[in-house]
Amino acid sequence: MTHRTAFSDASAVAEIQGLYGPFSFPELLLQQIWDRRDFSESEARTLDGRAVVIIHPGRWNRLGGPDFQNARLRLDGQEITGDVEIHLRAEDWAVHRHANDPAYANVGLHVVLFPVSEAWTTGAGGKRIPVLVLLPLLHRGLEEYAAEAAVEALANRPLDRAHAELVALEPAELRRLLACHAGERWNQKVGFARERIRRLGWEAACHHAALEILGYRFNRAPMLGVATEHPLESWCGGKLDTAEVFELRRERWALQGVRPFNHPRLRLRQYAAWVSARPDWPERLEGLGGVLAAAALTAGEGSDRRVARKAAGFTALRERLAGELCGDAVTGSRFDNLVCDGFLPLLAARDTGGLGSLWREWFAGDAPADRVKLLRRLDVFGGAAKPSAHGGVQGLLGWMLAHELRTGG
Repeated sequence: MTHRTAFSDASAVAEIQGLYGPFSFPELLLQQIWDRRDFSESEARTLDGRAVVIIHPGRWNRLGGPDFQNARLRLDGQEITGDVEIHLRAEDWAVHRHANDPAYANVGLHVVLFPVSEAWTTGAGGKRIPVLVLLPLLHRGLEEYAAEAAVEALANRPLDRAHAELVALEPAELRRLLACHAGERWNQKVGFARERIRRLGWEAACHHAALEILGYRFNRAPMLGVATEHPLESWCGGKLDTAEVFELRRERWALQGVRPFNHPRLRLRQYAAWVSARPDWPERLEGLGGVLAAAALTAGEGSDRRVARKAAGFTALRERLAGELCGDAVTGSRFDNLVCDGFLPLLAARDTGGLGSLWREWFAGDAPADRVKLLRRLDVFGGAAKPSAHGGVQGLLGWMLAHELRTGG
């Protein structure tokens, strides 16, 4: 990935060249990453070589002054309490003249995104402030963080405007438009999976993807932290105490608004049961690539979704995958999310061809009910009695993201 950065004091945004063109990475997102601790904490070290332990990231300050106040940190065993300032690049400290501002006198750590040559930031009176670079510690690529943030921003957006604009299209044009956006979403997911495999290797990439998806919307970041600290082999044979894993990260779990069956304590036990039953599941997944490619070929042949699914044996295939890959520890709509967000992109990233049609036609999983309802109102699925499909939901999401970028709302 090439970083071509352009900054202004007002915008605090980096313009970066990604997999499919330029994208924006705002400083606000970097602050969010720090707040969620959505990076490999166990590898965090200041540029002068001290291990960083985050006892508490601080209170997120949206007004003037340091970005996080009263953070509690441990640097090589020495506990400090102070403020944390976040920048995309270290030079912004000087650009913003923080050293001359008394509000920044208590900054104890300067967190930046991009690498820098200087091990220290100079504060008031020549104070040396240690620097922590986050880019090498991130669980995902910058483009994936930005894409996830864009999707999250749409989570509770009313769909009235989407309905008004899409209902005005001719049916054939609507189908073409949604298919185009779904294709872009698929290519993006495969690109992210390929990058994850390059960075982690096949087994670890599968392990990270599975736990991230099981974390659902609110607990993706802490689940990725668990995946980093506890590799797949540590889950085999029931060696890992999931209750202890949960308790050690208790303050990091998002529990408010989480449904009981999505509680991270339950999801950790579920993954432990999965790995206990199928400790070699990444290898099994790779071995099923040919089966899935054949199903994809059949699913892509017909225009009637119900007929295509029956011809491809979707129901039987779903049961087979859940049994062979997960030992039936994960089933239902959450398993469908694993297929579409994890298994198929990972396999496609390993050059298993033709899986895009299977991804488009697969069950919709945990798709938001309001989006499925809108697609039915638009007759995208071919009538109320027809099954919904993942591709239609992703096409709508892709259209919403493009509309947001184009109109700003």
